Amino acid sequence: MRKKRYLFFDIDGTLLAGGPLGYVPESTRAAIKKLEEAGHFVSIATGRAQFMAEPYMRMLDMQNMVSDGGNGITIGGKLIGIEPLNKADVVALVRECEEKGLTWGLSVDNSDVRLVPDEQFYEMTHDEYIKCKVVPGLDPEDQETIYKAYVVCEEPVEHTLKSLKRLPWCRYMPEYFFVEPTDKAAGIRRMMDYYHADYEDAIVFGDGLNDMSMFIDDWTSVAMGNAVPELKAKADLVTTAVDEDGIYNACLVLDLFEP
Repeated sequence: MRKKRYLFFDIDGTLLAGGPLGYVPESTRAAIKKLEEAGHFVSIATGRAQFMAEPYMRMLDMQNMVSDGGNGITIGGKLIGIEPLNKADVVALVRECEEKGLTWGLSVDNSDVRLVPDEQFYEMTHDEYIKCKVVPGLDPEDQETIYKAYVVCEEPVEHTLKSLKRLPWCRYMPEYFFVEPTDKAAGIRRMMDYYHADYEDAIVFGDGLNDMSMFIDDWTSVAMGNAVPELKAKADLVTTAVDEDGIYNACLVLDLFEP
């Protein structure tokens, strides 16, 4: 019997073609089915919050997922846990934002609700990505866990925040930036450790800059044909684009379909 491999797939641009509201190519569905039939382990690896990524996991009939930028682990369809951000560091960031008059919000659980101290966050962003719940007197010190934080400002104001240097963050939209985990490799290691598997048996698939953290020497990395040049430069293998049977073709090259 061939060695069991552990495959981790990003969502947008890797499993999903055509953007966030796109589709899963039939060849991708076929590849995942054949991988499982051959005895391999398949998992999503995404920066999305677990509750946001779970519908994609069900859509693909997958049971495993690294979520929350590496801080969340779902195995066999069950959420094992999500590591929160360092609370003291988030408190320091919020205090600095308050001193500078910057509007902020927090995600304190695995849901589509963001806590905000007043109406300003929505009024300034009109953001529908996550619902805003106003909590008068909101204080990060009072929260047991903090999974994400959000700060409203225009680029490059974030580079002036000294407390942000101790936290992972990224910007997806012009109105505000996210403070959230960005190390997918950490979650993959946790998943591999759970199964007592060798890191060298992992294979990761990605296309964007947010996948750079999991393109490391510990395992095999595959960049989609539609991937950014920086990711292709780090990949062990560059396959065809997501809408050109990219995952299926990579599995053929890696000889993964035979049991």
